[in-house]
Formats: sequence, C-alpha cells, structure tokens
Amino acid sequence: MKQYKRYLVTSALPYANGPVHIGHLAGVYVPADIYVRYLRLRGREVKFIGGSDEHGVPITIKARKEGVTPQDIVDKYHLIIKDSFERFGISFDIYSRTSSKIHHQTASDFFRKLYDEGVFVEKTTAQYYDEEAGQFLADRYIVGTCPTCGNDNAYGDQCEKCGSTLSPTELINPHSAISGSKPVLRDTTHWYLPLDRYEPWLRQWILEEHREWKPNVYGQCKSWLDGGLQPRAVSRDLDWGVPVPVDGAKGKVLYVWFDAPIGYLSNTIELLPDEWEMWWKDEDTKMVHFIGKDNIVFHCIVFPAMLKAHGGFILPENVPANEFLNLENDKISTSRNWAVWLHEYLDEFPGKEDVLRYVLCANAPETKDNDFTWTDFQTRNNSELVAILGNFVNRALMLAHKYFDGHVPPIHTLTDYDEATLNEIPVIKQSMENNIETYHFRDALKDAMNLARLGNKYISDTEPWKLAASQSPRVATIIHVAIRICANIAIAFEPFLPFTMQKLRYMLGMNAVSWDTFGQPDILAGIRRLKEPQLLFDKIEDADIDRQKARLQAAAAAPPPSLPSLPPQKEPCTYDDFMKTDIRTATVIKAERVPKTDRLLKLTVDTGLDTRTVVSGIAQYYTPEAIYGKQICLLANLEPRTIKGIKSQGMILMAQQPDGTMRIIQPEERMENGAIIS
Repeated sequence: MKQYKRYLVTSALPYANGPVHIGHLAGVYVPADIYVRYLRLRGREVKFIGGSDEHGVPITIKARKEGVTPQDIVDKYHLIIKDSFERFGISFDIYSRTSSKIHHQTASDFFRKLYDEGVFVEKTTAQYYDEEAGQFLADRYIVGTCPTCGNDNAYGDQCEKCGSTLSPTELINPHSAISGSKPVLRDTTHWYLPLDRYEPWLRQWILEEHREWKPNVYGQCKSWLDGGLQPRAVSRDLDWGVPVPVDGAKGKVLYVWFDAPIGYLSNTIELLPDEWEMWWKDEDTKMVHFIGKDNIVFHCIVFPAMLKAHGGFILPENVPANEFLNLENDKISTSRNWAVWLHEYLDEFPGKEDVLRYVLCANAPETKDNDFTWTDFQTRNNSELVAILGNFVNRALMLAHKYFDGHVPPIHTLTDYDEATLNEIPVIKQSMENNIETYHFRDALKDAMNLARLGNKYISDTEPWKLAASQSPRVATIIHVAIRICANIAIAFEPFLPFTMQKLRYMLGMNAVSWDTFGQPDILAGIRRLKEPQLLFDKIEDADIDRQKARLQAAAAAPPPSLPSLPPQKEPCTYDDFMKTDIRTATVIKAERVPKTDRLLKLTVDTGLDTRTVVSGIAQYYTPEAIYGKQICLLANLEPRTIKGIKSQGMILMAQQPDGTMRIIQPEERMENGAIIS
C-alpha cells in the first residue's frame, strides 16, 4: 500500500438554501471529521476542505418565494451552516463558499482552459422559454401533469408523487412556475462535456484500478458505465451563478454540477494561495471525497473526467460515500420539514454535541439506508455512553481519589490477568486502525467502546475495594491499570467524541496526545495527580425525548427554521480604550448552579495567576457538566461585582448569535492558563 506524504480530504458542499440536518451529518460530515481527526492524531499532514454550494435553480426559487435576492438566501444559510459546523466540532481547515470572488475566478479559468483546448461540444437545442417573464426556464420552473401518475404538480425533471424521472417535454399541459403562462420552445446554445470520450479510461480507472471502493460506490459507477455515458451540459440559461466566460454567452452560467466540485479547488487556493498546487498536483497527496450516495456519479465519474480533461491534477484515491439516513422510519424531507436541524439540536441539547456524534456514527448508513429515532438516541446515551464509557471513567477516577488522594499509584506486581488485560489494548488499537483506514467508522467506534467494556470488566473482576480493606499492595496495581485504560480511552475516542475527550484529558492531566502513545506502557508518564472526577455524560430523560418527538411532528407543518439578522456594529472605541482590557485564557475547574436563579452559574476558574470565582448568566446555554474543563477567554481585570451574594471577579467572553443564544469563545488549541489575548 502506498504511503502518502499528505492527505487532502473534502466533504460535499451543503446546499445553502437551508440549514444542515442529521442526514447530512451521518452521510458526510461526521465520518469525514472522524477520518481527519484520526489522521491528525497520527501526525499526518492533512487539510480538510469544506464550503457552501451557493448556485443553482433551487436557490433562485427560494429567493423568488421569499421576495429577496439569491445572494440574500445564501448569505443567511451560509452563516447558519458554518456556525453549526463550528459548534458541532467539524474541524475544517477552511469553510468557504462558491459565491466568493476566488471561486468565480477559479471556475471561470477551469472552464476557459477546456474551452480553449476544444474539449467541449457545442450544441443548439430547443428548450422551454417563458415569453411573459422573458427567460428560459430551468426544469424546476416548469410544472405540468405527470404522464405516469397524472399528478398535476409534477416538475420538469421529476414527479415527486410517483418518483418518475421526467424531461420538460414529457409533461402534459406544461406551464411556467414564474408567470403561469404556457412556455414555448426556443433554440438555445450550450456547451457539453463529452463524457462518452472518457468512458474507456473511466472503466479502466474505476472498474480495474479501484476495486477496493465500497460496494455501493463501485456498483453505482459500474451501472452508469455499463449503461453508456452521454455528453452532459456544463452551462445553462440562468442569471445566478458563475457567468460563462465566452463572448456571446450573456445570460448563461456554469451548470452547478460543474462549478460546485471546483469549489474544493478554489477553497484550497483560498486557504493555501502559495502551496495549493502541492495539494492538487503532487502524486504524494492522497485525495479523499466524503459524500452521500446521491453525489456518487458526480464525484466518481464527472469530476474525475473534468480533472482528466484539464490535465495536471491528481484524482481522488477513494470516495467512501454513505447511504441515506431516515428519521423515525420516514425519509428525511426538507420540504416537509421532516428533519432534525443541527442548529436546533445544539440549542436544545447544550453540551451534548458528542452524544449526537456518537449516535450518528454508531448508526451510520455505511452499507445501506439506516434509521434515526429519538428512542434509540436516548437508549444509546443512557445504556452506552453513561452506563459503559462514563461509568468506567468515573469508577476509575473515584477509586484513585479514594485510595490514593488522586495520585496515580505505581505498579506493584502485574498478575497474568493484569497483563492479559493490558495486552488487549494494542489489539483494539490495531483493529481501530484497520477499520478507520478502510472507512469502517462504525466498527472502529465499537472497538473504542470495547476499551471501556474492558475497563469495567477489569474493575469488577479485581474488586479493589475489597483488597483495600486488608491494605493489599495490589490495590495500587489495579488502580494504575484502570487509569492507564482511561488514558488510552482519551486517545481512542478523540476522533469520535472530541468535546468529551477534552474533559477527560483535563481530569487526567494529559496535554497534547498522539496516536503513537495509544497502547504504550509509558502512556501515564508525566501524570501525577488527577483532577476531581466529573461525570462525562448524564442521562437523557423520557420528557426530553417526548418533547423532541412532539416538536418533530409540529415542525413538519411549518417551514424550515431561519435566523434573524445580526445586530448593527456598536459605536467605535479608541485603541487606548481597548488596551485597558486584560483578556487571558483560563480553565473552568468547577461549575455549579446559583440557587434560586435560572440563568446563573458559579464558576471556579484557574487563570494561571490565581483561582477565582466568576458568576456568569449562561445557565440556559450550558449545564455545569458541559462547561467543566473548558478553556475560556476571561476579561480578568473587570471590576469585581457581587451577584446574589457571590463576589464575581471577571467576565467570560461570549459570542451572541443572531437568535440571541450565546456561545463561549475558546482558543483554537489548549494554551497555558493566563496567556494574554491581544
């Protein structure tokens, strides 16, 4: 197997006409983020490229319905999507957009090179034209009667009632969705990518050289190739998108399927203006596309053909597409609002980002469509995260504090059972590596959970509390082994549960970790005293689940959610005013609710200079468990105030979102407490 110097990982560009939902997460973004975080743990050079897909007819339709411009639509939803990903821990190196100037230029240059080299085929065809509106009609702007089932509201590309794929000329009594008038056929000229010319090469490259691709990906590609490829239009008549850079092409833009994948390239150029060619043209770079099954053809056949036609670019080494995730035994539908929207989940379940990450990975539709239910969500949290993972970590840390005052005791003597237990760790590690590197993330997560099961069994079998009564020296060995398993868990689960593992590493006193440390005998080197244990997870009650089920049913009758605009900028302040502030990094080492209040938390923070108390009105956004162990930014020299009888010394820096919710501002990576922010 070839060893690569660097990894370029892309994830499908979400369409910016609505928020992100759990189907997107399970199909694309959670597996992509797991893979990227794993590569970083292994010390690999990796770039994770993402962005919003902001062109195409659905955006113009939504803009027309709402009486705003397409730019207004993409500006609103790009902000919602980008913020949701950041809050959920999807660790992009860049998250940009296809309406950016750099993308327009990159896509134009790409098209122009192929045009100048005579790659495209120019065709004139008859398409429907709305004489009243004065424009050609995209398929979705043509409505008529379905010839298959008689549905009077079928679109020019598909009947959503019976699922039939249509062409506009097949509709009975077609009319324009814009003006309502009957359209006429009028000649128009477009450019086509001759996929048929690349069919022999694609058959060799995919069917012979990439037999290792997932069966669902390989099978869909083979079906398309066996059916024979046809030229595909790369331009269309529309006023929203990347203008076709050819004289006489006024009113024509690049088809969204052509310009969107170029977004991976333009976003890389935006991120690395001086190094992008190394990532896109060097054979020592491995490129992996994470997508859903509806994008397989574009990423495995069309985009590689575009890259081949252009020349000079590497090709994707793998495209580990997932199938679809259903919701409560029904297909997720944004038009029916039958979805769990990510930004709403984050507001409804503060501090439980990792619970959703865990459930979506454990239930990932890797080989077939799968189903998300709120009941399963609750069960996996309570029976697995709480009862297995959280239970073991809490038992181990509590025992260390009870019998050794929070210190990690040295090994006295290892028994055969101790050694057998420890020998299981590298076996689990090897299985995780094999599964992650072959894109079986669900199995890798099971491997990681087996570490917690191993730890629970070990503690139950050795019963250190009984040995402690006789002051047996073996207690030290048992606690040491248990804490060693905890440290390995902190590495194994990092790609899957990054927020929770940050808390665990804080309690263990572990700093930066690497995959190489996983399974090593000296993994506890440098760890002396453990922080006070805090629960990693808490139970989700029936009332929480009932509320979500009711919310889902009610939301199905309402339009997809949106957020209000951002507030205007405040009055300017002087540089001298700003320099009076002393903002530093600090870590929350204790958190509790302030009695008889709904909004206030009493936080004990380590500022690097001292340990102080801060009262903060964030209880509606963070539970004490969710904020424990977080590194924050603190306005340290704020004049002390007494709030509810508690002296508060400082203020946590927060960001207020358009809907009024608050989020903690954190350093990009963990720093020494007391580091000055300027």
